[in-house]
Amino acid sequence: MQLAFTRSAEKDLKKLSLPTQKQILKKLRFFMDQPDPLKLAVKLTGFSKGGDYRFRIGNYRAVFDVDKQTIFILHIEHRRDVYR
Repeated sequence: MQLAFTRSAEKDLKKLSLPTQKQILKKLRFFMDQPDPLKLAVKLTGFSKGGDYRFRIGNYRAVFDVDKQTIFILHIEHRRDVYR
C-alpha cells in the first residue's frame, strides 16, 4: 500500500512541533511496513469530518480513507479535538 496526504493533513502536520511531526511520520511508516495496515486501524462510524478509519499515534489521531492500494491521510489532530 502507498501513503498520501491531503493538503489539510499536511497543514495539520506542519502546525505541530518538530518532535511530534517526526513521531507521527515514524509511526505512519511503521503502519505502512505491516502486511495489512488496516488491521492496526480502527473503523470510524458516524464521523462527521469524513474518513473511514483512524490510526492512533500517541495523543494524536490520523484519520484516513482507503482507495484501492492507497491510504489517504485526511486529518491529523490531537485526540481531544479530532472528534469535535
